[in-house]
Amino acid sequence: MKITVETVVMAPIAKVWSAYTTPADIIQWNAASADWHTTTATVDLRVGGIFSSRMEAKDGSMGFDFAGTYTKIVEHKLIEYSFGDRTAQVEFTDSPMGVRVRVTFDSEPTHSVEQQENGWLAILNNFTSHVESK
Repeated sequence: MKITVETVVMAPIAKVWSAYTTPADIIQWNAASADWHTTTATVDLRVGGIFSSRMEAKDGSMGFDFAGTYTKIVEHKLIEYSFGDRTAQVEFTDSPMGVRVRVTFDSEPTHSVEQQENGWLAILNNFTSHVESK
């Protein structure tokens, strides 16, 4: 099942794209809740390039690597990637109202669709706040 979350960022497309694809920025916004954080991030933004974000509970009780391979890149418009046996698509649409960022991803069986949607949307909302505060 595909799940889609989206936001509108009030910033120029170049700034939005950069914040989404730059490790130093990713570390600042990539968390679904205040008790989690991303400790390291790497990005090789090209088809076949890999990315990885180390996500950990701030109390050190657990963590995981969110990693995958880029399968399609259209600068300022689209990022597609695979992670494990799942895929995701991130669309960037510029408009006078701001940049719409829409993320569509394959769900997984461990968590409910609602939990997954809420978690990915929380990360996207953190992204929006990060970009708009820069």
